[in-house]
Amino acid sequence: MDNFQIETAQNVSIFQNVAGIGDRILAFLIDFLIIVAYYILVVLIFSSLGLENLDAGDVWSYYLLIGLPPFLYHLFFETFWDGRSPGKAAMKLRVVKLDGSKPGFGSFLIRWVIRVVDISIVSGGIAIVSILLSEKGQRIGDRAAQTTVISEKKRVNLSQSLLVTIPENYVPTYPQVTVFTDQDVQTIKTLFTDAKRNRSHNVIIKLAERLKQKMGVTPEEENIEFVDRVISDYNYYTQQ
Repeated sequence: MDNFQIETAQNVSIFQNVAGIGDRILAFLIDFLIIVAYYILVVLIFSSLGLENLDAGDVWSYYLLIGLPPFLYHLFFETFWDGRSPGKAAMKLRVVKLDGSKPGFGSFLIRWVIRVVDISIVSGGIAIVSILLSEKGQRIGDRAAQTTVISEKKRVNLSQSLLVTIPENYVPTYPQVTVFTDQDVQTIKTLFTDAKRNRSHNVIIKLAERLKQKMGVTPEEENIEFVDRVISDYNYYTQQ
């Protein structure tokens, strides 16, 4: 349950990191502590005002104020904060659709309604089992809403890093690569690596065409060699 692949309309493969069960539990605990702190704050405020002096209308307002925000907490934050609650934001987690699109209110509503079964009634037991058994980290509410929770934490390994090994006698071909930034080349390398792994030749062709246009060059080598050369040349010039 490490990642899952999204194939976009442009035939570009995007790998999303599925949120780990530990991170999701910690996010839940952070949200729970925020709700508890809210309860305590409201009780203290009304206690200082003297609950015995409240009339019937004020009592109903008290119960509405203390109960409604925690009740709508997850639905409100996930809807208006791009799939995040404060706990999810702290753990760098986000709710997304399985097809890569942003969830709509209906998806968040489904997750929130089924949350009663997943989490509230059995203290999260069903949600934990469902997440552990799902390749895409989905609880029952996620399956119904066609969503999951991803981690936005950077997972850097040697194959994903910007640097590549440059031979001592390496001779660069394209000084125009300096028009790119580190972030640009990291994106290029990620797309290129994924396309080679998935044999997505059309992605490599489109990527090469964009690079040629941006650099203003007309290379003689094949597209795959050209993109590989661009990455190597960039490393050569930036490591000097």
